[in-house]
Amino acid sequence: MILLLKLVLAPLLVVGSSVAGRRWGNRVAGTLVAFPIVAGPILLISCWEHGARFGARAATASLLGLVSLAVFAVVFAHAGRRRRWPTALALAWAASLLADVALVPLSVGPGVGALLVLVSIRVAYRLIAAIDDGPTERTVPAPPWWDLPGRALATGSLVLLVTGIAAQVGPVVTGILAPFPIATSVVAAFVLARQGPAAMVRTLAGVIRGLVGFAAFCLVLAVLLVPVGVPGAFGAAVAAVLVVQVGGAGWAGRRHRAHPVRSGMPPTGGAR
Repeated sequence: MILLLKLVLAPLLVVGSSVAGRRWGNRVAGTLVAFPIVAGPILLISCWEHGARFGARAATASLLGLVSLAVFAVVFAHAGRRRRWPTALALAWAASLLADVALVPLSVGPGVGALLVLVSIRVAYRLIAAIDDGPTERTVPAPPWWDLPGRALATGSLVLLVTGIAAQVGPVVTGILAPFPIATSVVAAFVLARQGPAAMVRTLAGVIRGLVGFAAFCLVLAVLLVPVGVPGAFGAAVAAVLVVQVGGAGWAGRRHRAHPVRSGMPPTGGAR
């Protein structure tokens, strides 16, 4: 059942964020795709199979995994400006995995992990914003019929790969691998291939903004799993990420409607 949920929820997230990007802009799509739709089930499985203490350690390690996700976004954004999506994706995955390897030996508490994530988010956003060329006049053709199904299929395949690896290791490696950029990889690659580097950069800027909510999710789990238990901790974590993520996406959408010229998109009411 959990595997089925992962295979359904993650592709639905990618499809939903892609549709939102067409309506409200790529920054909103990036923010939405940063929901812990893959990491959440992985951490829940860890708790069910190994107990709340195991899950709390994995959630703390997931905070470090978000540092690697920020590295992925920065490398993909810079590489994607000059190279096609397969090369950019390979370089970003390599950088993310190297960051994971470097972070595995670290032993930090939830507070320090959250601080590291916030610093990484700040630095990554600055590095991506520095190459944001602003709105472009590029005309994007209507997507083919297979666009959204292709994104969903690619996401489901990556979920199987990453969760299969995570199931064979301990709590630290499981936690660090849980935020592996599955949905982000699919969305960024499709946006780069279809809309070009400028749209891809804005999408990844939204992903970096969305990592704040992802970090809140992991931090709440790391702190509450042992004293509160699995149901209460996950309920609080979901509430935290919804408040941060949906609030941020709504703010970005209102900003888009208020400043359609700056966003490079037509006003919502006139979209075609």
